[in-house]
Amino acid sequence: MSTSTLGVIGSGMVGAGVARRAVDAGLDVILSNSRGPQSLADLVAELGPRARAATPAEAARAADLVLAAVPLAAHERLPRSELAGKTVIDPMNYAPTSTWSVPELDGNELTSSELVQRHLAGARVVKTLHSIGPKQLLDLHRPAGAPDRTALPLSGDDPAAKEEVADLLDALGFDAVDLGTLAESWRSEPNTPLYAFPYVGQPPSGLTVHELVAWVQAAPGVPVSAARVKELAAAAVRGPAGFRM
Repeated sequence: MSTSTLGVIGSGMVGAGVARRAVDAGLDVILSNSRGPQSLADLVAELGPRARAATPAEAARAADLVLAAVPLAAHERLPRSELAGKTVIDPMNYAPTSTWSVPELDGNELTSSELVQRHLAGARVVKTLHSIGPKQLLDLHRPAGAPDRTALPLSGDDPAAKEEVADLLDALGFDAVDLGTLAESWRSEPNTPLYAFPYVGQPPSGLTVHELVAWVQAAPGVPVSAARVKELAAAAVRGPAGFRM
């Protein structure tokens, strides 16, 4: 594959989980966050010699491909000029709160990835790695051709960028299913049949929202075929945007 160095902006569960899988798959990883490289010393030490820490701008400049694993509410702080010309993976999900929301997303005028693409006007945004949790990412990777290999949805406006990201997913141990443009990425967002639950199975009944989130984060992965991803995407009906706690 063409990507040998993955830049990761954001060191929460998603960023750290993808970084761990990438290092295990033989990629070099440049980790960054808003708190500075020194805050990543323990994670870099854990990941080993293929990982190093940098600032977000440095990670964006040096990497072949960049994962923007920050909260959607912080997307405008991504290093716009350094990401120009890059393919940027968007794993962000819209989660409005009492103090932050985006009327264009609430009204389904845009998808969250279209919002990110608007900010990163010079980059090629591809939506993926948003509908599976870090634990399931580490549970479900399989070699190419394995009968129980899991597929992940991706969406984007640039065909070459989507191919680049599909190659990365393949290296990480997953098939990719192209759902179309960023405008169609709602088909795998929160509140659709393709979001999270296919990869963990049916949760116990009676859980509060916070208990449900904790259960999903800890649940063993359940393989999901490319055919099943296509089926669930086709069955999606667009409703209110966003994951609401």
